[in-house]
Amino acid sequence: MSAPRSAREAGLVACTRCSRVWPMGTERCGRCGSHLVSRDSRSLSRVWAWWLAGLMCYIPANMYPMLVTSTLMSSQSNTIVGGAIELVEHGAPVPGLIVLVASVCIPIGKFIAIAWLALSVRRGSRAQPRRRQHVYEIVEYIGRWSMIDVFVVAILTALVQLNVVASIHPGPAALAFALSVIFTMLSAQAFDSRMIWDRIDEARA
Repeated sequence: MSAPRSAREAGLVACTRCSRVWPMGTERCGRCGSHLVSRDSRSLSRVWAWWLAGLMCYIPANMYPMLVTSTLMSSQSNTIVGGAIELVEHGAPVPGLIVLVASVCIPIGKFIAIAWLALSVRRGSRAQPRRRQHVYEIVEYIGRWSMIDVFVVAILTALVQLNVVASIHPGPAALAFALSVIFTMLSAQAFDSRMIWDRIDEARA
């Protein structure tokens, strides 16, 4: 039995947006209109550009306050980690843990995973392509849940507005964190996952 052929070997190219397959040489997808390329040669450049922009925004997102709470007697501001610690100290360990995982562990894990995928494609990796593909799919899937902190800030800001008595306002870290999430999502979307399998095709050829 002959080994299965790739789409390029069969003279086909798939649309990265709608997954429709077209003959090689077709310039645009007839279904969604996106530009068709067998491999995006500038994919890694865009991945690193968005990745670096996301990292630059993530640093101030953890240094500046995420929430600013004002009352008649005082005003208090909390960073992401400080707010999670305060939740734990006030007897709410589960919400504190959720905030810590969603706002610190997952973003850092995404940065590491995207960088590892880009480096593995550029320099080669002994890791199985199937495993790297799974990592890429996980990064893309959890990207939609990375805005939990921004959603919490928006809800609290809308609900807790008692004029002079108490009010909650988003801190400068809210915008930085939202931009960081958006940039890392764009970085993951810019990655051409088909390049993961190219070395296998080359070795087989």
